[in-house]
Order: sequence, then structure tokens, then C-alpha cells
Amino acid sequence: MKEKSGPLVSVVMGSDSDFPIMSEAIKVLENFGIPYEVFLTSAHRSPERTTSFAKDAAKRGIKVVIVGAGAAAHLAGVIASQTLLPVIGIPIDATALGGIDALLSIAQMPGGVPVATMAVGKAGAKNAALLAIRILAVENNSLQKKLRVFIHEMAKEIEKKQENLTCRK
Repeated sequence: MKEKSGPLVSVVMGSDSDFPIMSEAIKVLENFGIPYEVFLTSAHRSPERTTSFAKDAAKRGIKVVIVGAGAAAHLAGVIASQTLLPVIGIPIDATALGGIDALLSIAQMPGGVPVATMAVGKAGAKNAALLAIRILAVENNSLQKKLRVFIHEMAKEIEKKQENLTCRK
């Protein structure tokens, strides 16, 4: 993969109220030095904007789309239906149903319209960014090395936490 200055990942959300969750994905992308953009659109309130985004994303150099949406959460599926790019959906806890409605909406895509579905909320946002990075790393040795370091650091963190528990006895 050639280095480029434009965004490789698009972080899309259906509402500005989704930003506190989606910012977790942004933090991970920033930590790995992945160029990204943030785009606000709605499958229901701005369908033309959503279609234009989906159809033009690859032409603009985007390689992976991360989409957060709550409630009916059709945004990821609508985008996936109009692009060949990998789409990763993050269910947002936006209703009294605690995000289960969004999770089911994103996960239950019809055959032929794949959307990778993450966990509800912040953990899902972090994992969406990490999955996007893994996709990008397929052809990027430098990114593969960063992922190995990240995974190693997570393991070291668990060992440190074990030591702290052992010291409490």
C-alpha cells in the first residue's frame, strides 16, 4: 500500500449525538497514524447525501468505512449496498432498547450486502477501528508491525494487572 496524505478510513455517523461513541474509533485510528475523515449523514433524513457519499468514497481513496448508527440503524447497510468497500457497523445505544435494536438492524443484513457488525457502544467503536486497521495491514508491513506491538502491549498490560492483584493478598 502506498503512503498517501488523504483519508483511508471514513468514520460515518447518523447523528452528531453519536460522536462520543465514534470518537473511540477515531482515537484508535489516530494512535495508529491512520488518516481518516468524519462524515455525518442519515439513511432516512438525508438519503441523497448518503448515496453520494457511498458512491464516491472509493474514488476519493477511502479503503474502509466505519459506520455508527442507533435505533433502526440502516445507515451501514445502505452504504454497503452502494459501495464495494468493506463496511463495519457500530450499533449505538440511542433508544430505550439499549442498542439491541441497532445491533439487530446492523447484524441482520440480507445475503449479498455484508456489514461487519461490532459490539454496541465504545468497545464496538474501538474494535471497528482495529478491524479497519487489520484490513489495511493486509498489504502494509509497517501497519502489521504496529498491530503486533499493540497486541503485545495488551498482553503485557494483563500481566501487570495480575501482578497488582497478587500484591493485594
